Amino acid sequence: MTIQNRRERERAERHQLIIDAARELAEEEGWDAVTTRRLADKVEYSQPVLYSHFKGKDAIVRAVAVQGCGELARKLRKARATQHKSRLRTAAEAYLEFARERPALYDAMFVREVDIPWGTGEAPQELRDAFGELVAAVEPVAGERDLETLTEVFWSSLHGIATLTHGKRLRPDHHEARLGLVLGALSLAKQEDRP
Repeated sequence: MTIQNRRERERAERHQLIIDAARELAEEEGWDAVTTRRLADKVEYSQPVLYSHFKGKDAIVRAVAVQGCGELARKLRKARATQHKSRLRTAAEAYLEFARERPALYDAMFVREVDIPWGTGEAPQELRDAFGELVAAVEPVAGERDLETLTEVFWSSLHGIATLTHGKRLRPDHHEARLGLVLGALSLAKQEDRP
């Protein structure tokens, strides 16, 4: 291994360490607790080292969001392989479980203002992969409707449920009923079950 390769590997490891520390701190104390000073202490590097990787907290949150989208895509892909339920239901359940289990990560991805070109060809691959998994769930029921628009409506509904549930704005014992109504209201669940 050359010295250059080792330096690149060490830099990549530091980069990931900073991202992991930010996620951990955000999950423990919320995003307001994530500062470059606290991160520098947590990863045991100086603030200038952090700034050599990221321009500031916003850039760190962006990196967390992009990685989170990759994780969501993998979770949705794994759920899609499940054969005992409709694609829509498994995607919806996997999405909502992801949001519930990783609230700070979900916040970075879909709630906080982040400098990411959503909905464009310039969006990072991880974002396109996550959206692509939602498209794959909706595709069997789209019929003549615009697939991407229908997927955006499906995603928006899931996001609303996830956000309101996290904020304790919804009755916890009505989760299944809400999910069933969303799938039914969009006429997705019934169309998917047709031969």
